[in-house]
Amino acid sequence: MFKIGHRAAPLIGLCLSVLLGLLLGLLVDGNAIAAGKQLRIGTLAPKNSLYHRQLMEVGEAWRAAQGEGSKYLIYPDGSQGGETDMARRMRIGQLQGALLSVVGLREIEPSIAALQNMPLLFRSWDEVDYVREKLRPAMEKKFLDKGFVVLAWGDAGWVRFFSKEAAVRPDDYRKMKFFAWAGEAEQQDIMKSIGYTPVPLETSDILPSIQTGMINAVPATPYFALASQVYATAPHMLDINWAPIVGALVVTKKAWDDMSPAAQDALQSTGSKAGMQIRTKARQEVDEAVEAMKKRGLQVHKPTPEQLKEWNDLAEKLYPRIRGKMVPAETFDEVMALLKAYRAGKR
Repeated sequence: MFKIGHRAAPLIGLCLSVLLGLLLGLLVDGNAIAAGKQLRIGTLAPKNSLYHRQLMEVGEAWRAAQGEGSKYLIYPDGSQGGETDMARRMRIGQLQGALLSVVGLREIEPSIAALQNMPLLFRSWDEVDYVREKLRPAMEKKFLDKGFVVLAWGDAGWVRFFSKEAAVRPDDYRKMKFFAWAGEAEQQDIMKSIGYTPVPLETSDILPSIQTGMINAVPATPYFALASQVYATAPHMLDINWAPIVGALVVTKKAWDDMSPAAQDALQSTGSKAGMQIRTKARQEVDEAVEAMKKRGLQVHKPTPEQLKEWNDLAEKLYPRIRGKMVPAETFDEVMALLKAYRAGKR
C-alpha cells in the first residue's frame, strides 16, 4: 500500500547506490567492456550524497583502469526519470543498467512486488533475507527470460510514516493527504478503498508538496527522510516497520553479453559479497539516521500494543486486496507459505 516512492525511495536508491559502485568497480578488467563502449547507469541517489560520492570515486577508478575510450556514466537524482522511466530506457538502449527498487523492478517482473508491497508482513530482516533467498533463483531466471541480468540484491531500510502532525493510529492518518507514486494506480486504488487520500506525485515533488500543504504524510525510509530533509517539514515519525525497501542492480542482457566471460565471472562472484556489505551498512544507517533527526527535532511516536494491533488488523484487511492485484496470487501464496515455515522453525 504505502510504498516509498522512488525517485527517492527511496529510498532504496540511496543505500543501494553503494552496491552499484562496488559492482561496477569490478569492471576494471579491460576486457569487461569493449573499448569505446559506454556503460550508462541510472540511479535515484541524490548527487553529492554519501552514496553518490562513493559511487563516483569507484567510477573514477573504473575509468582509469578501463582505459581510454570507455566511459562509465552515472545519472543521479532521477535525471533519467523515475524508476518506470529507467526500466523503459533500458529496454530501448538509452541506459545499460539501473539501480531499482521494487517499484521499478516490477515493471520488468511483477512477482518481485511480494518482497515490498505486503505491509507489516515481515517482522525482521532475517525473515526478509530468508524469503528473498528462497525466491532468488527463480526470480533471477524470470528477469533473465525478460532480457535483464540481476547483478546483486540489496535493501535500504524500513518504511516509516513521516507527517506534519503527530499520529499513531490508522484513523489518525485518514485525515491526511499521503504521497503516492504517480504511476502506481493500483496502490492509489487500495489506499482509497480503506479511506485514505493518496496524492500522486513524482518523488522530486515530495518536499515542495509538503511545504505547500499539498501533502502532509510521506511513507519513507529514515535515511531518505534525513537526506531529503523531509523530516524538517514533517517532523513526526511513526515507529513501525511498515515494509522493507528492497531492490537490485540490473543490466540488460545485451550489455551483459558484450562483456567477456572473465568480467561476467567477476561480477557474479563479487556481487553477493557486495550485496551483503550494502545490506549490513543500510541497516545500520537506519538507526543512525533516526538518531541524527532526533537531534534536529524529529519526534518519534511508538505505538502501544493496542495501537499496533490496529495497524496489524489494517494490514490483514489489505492482503486480500493486494493478492492478485499488486502481487501475483501464486507468488503471494508462496511467500505466505515460506514465512509460515520459517516461523515454525522448518527452514
